[in-house]
Amino acid sequence: MIRHIVLFKIKDEYKNEIPQLVENFYGMKGKIEGMLDLEAGADVLHSERSYDLALITVFDSMESFTAYQTHPVHLPVKKRMHEVRSGSVACDFEF
Repeated sequence: MIRHIVLFKIKDEYKNEIPQLVENFYGMKGKIEGMLDLEAGADVLHSERSYDLALITVFDSMESFTAYQTHPVHLPVKKRMHEVRSGSVACDFEF
């Protein structure tokens, strides 16, 4: 299995959209073959080292994770995140 974790910094002018961005993530849940789980949420601490938004997904295989990258349900969410983010970091690991 593959766990995919992404942390996003959101541009100041889009921070009011964070609840909608979280909803966009949850809109993918159950709609992408091989995605076993999805969690997303906004940061609550707002510390100096905090990111604004987190996405955690679990895939049954590397093939499913690779297919997710171009899945039609994922593409509009990915496009919007590219528009509103000022930065992101990711970690993907097998378990």
